[in-house]
This record gives sequence, structure tokens and C-alpha cells, in this order.
Amino acid sequence: MSVLVLARALKFTAIPALVASLLSGCSGLATLNAALLSQDYPVAADIAYGPDSRHRLDVHRPEDGALHPVVVFFYGGGWKNGERGDYRFVAEALVKRGYVVVIPDYRVYPAVRFPSFIEDGARAVAWARENVGRYGGDPERIYLGGHSAGAHLGAMLALNRHYLQAEGLDTDIVKGFFGLAGPYAFDPTEYRSTRNIFATAENRESTQPVAFVTGRAPPMLLLHGAGDGTVYPVNSKELAKAFREKSVPVRHVEYPDTGHIAILLAFYPALAGSLPLVEDVTRALRDFEAGTFR
Repeated sequence: MSVLVLARALKFTAIPALVASLLSGCSGLATLNAALLSQDYPVAADIAYGPDSRHRLDVHRPEDGALHPVVVFFYGGGWKNGERGDYRFVAEALVKRGYVVVIPDYRVYPAVRFPSFIEDGARAVAWARENVGRYGGDPERIYLGGHSAGAHLGAMLALNRHYLQAEGLDTDIVKGFFGLAGPYAFDPTEYRSTRNIFATAENRESTQPVAFVTGRAPPMLLLHGAGDGTVYPVNSKELAKAFREKSVPVRHVEYPDTGHIAILLAFYPALAGSLPLVEDVTRALRDFEAGTFR
């Protein structure tokens, strides 16, 4: 199938066979990246942030020499797979809007189980805090983002103070979070695909971002597709509800006729169609920074 046909097919909804291809190995993402990205900005690649072979990250940045806010983006993959290089399309969309973007790999099952991948995310954020200034990023303006399992990871870092504190960080360094299709309130013991991954958890609540919402939580933008049959939209609804109960700023946006992968692919301009995802994310990031997020 040509890239053009793939683009048309995925413009509004994700066809199941193509979704499966994208989730298993992401060869489809590599093809799309090669065809649809300009890739005309500096990238510092394969930087170690820890001792494991999966402790590597890439830094994508504008080349104007200015100091920019930073987004640390965690990709999904069911806590079982994923490669940072396949997510250049997310970085490019944000770099072109003035952000330094850090995309880390992290350890996945079966090599590790919960909470090791969360701990890896904390280590990556600690690296960004300490080092991103060398790449034009402002360590005082760090935002987190993610899709699917990556949204779960980022939300856990933003809400459960333990993980960043274990890296010697004050959790207040996270100035905001945006999540796409995150499983924030699911019970991993109910699903065969996640039961073993989270078997080491003390209890269900310890795996759920929604269980850690307090009045000190950073503001969040929660985006979900109404047609998501992989991570149900109720996850974002429940997290938004918890935020409102604590009077913490939150925006919850549900896109009609949008599936689990289609929401992510809207970072590609050619695939976004009428889905204003990049605009919604950019607006939220700017409002985080301005203190006007409501």
C-alpha cells in the first residue's frame, strides 16, 4: 500500500489491519516518517541517560539558538515494545512550534515489569532537568506528554511524587502534562495482556494515575478518541473528574470518530484532517506557561 493511500485511509479513522501493523514493529511509522517529514532541524541522537541499552534518548530542537520550553514525550506500545526513532513525527510537530522535544526509550516487558518503566521515565526526566540546557532547552520549563502506555507513564510521573523524588527531583518541576488515549484508571489484572506486566504491583491503586490526584497536581490536557476500542475513553473521563474534584485545572477533549492510533497520527499534518490535535496540544502548552490554563 502506498504512503498516499495509507494517509487517506488513516485521515479520520484507523483501519484495523493498518493499526495492527503500526503497533507491531512500527514499520508503517518509519515509512510515513520518511515520506512526510521534513526533518530539517537538529537532532542529538542516542544519548545515554542510564546504564541499560534501552536507556537512550533523542533530543529534537529548533536551530534558532534561543532558549525553549521542553517536552519529554513517552510513546506507547503496551509496555512491551516501541522505538524512539519512530516518533520523529511527534517531535517535528512540536519543534516547529518552538519546543525542544526529548523522546526516551525505556525498558519494557518481559525484560522488566511494573514499576521499572516508570522509574526509567523518572530517570529520563532527571537527565532532561540536568542536561537539556546544552540543547537549547529551559530546565525550568519542563512538560510531559505521552500516548497510550506512554501517557500512563507520564501521568504517573506527574501525579505520584515518589518516582521523581527517588531521582532527587521536586515534582513541581513538571509544569504540565498532555496525554493521548491514556489508560489512567484501568485495572491491569482484568486483562490478560497486562496481568503479568503489573503482577509485581502491591495493589491495583498503585498502578493507576487516577489514584494519585491531589491538589498539588500539575495542570493536564487529556485527549481521547470517542472511537477508541483499545483504551476506553472512560479513562480520560475518570481522570478529568478526579482533577475537578480537587479543583485542579484540566481540559478533557474527546474527538468523535477517532480511534487509538488515529489520534496519535494526527501529529502528521497530512493525516490530521479536521482533527485539531496539534493546535489543542500547542494551546495547552502555551497556557501552561502563561498560567492561563483552565
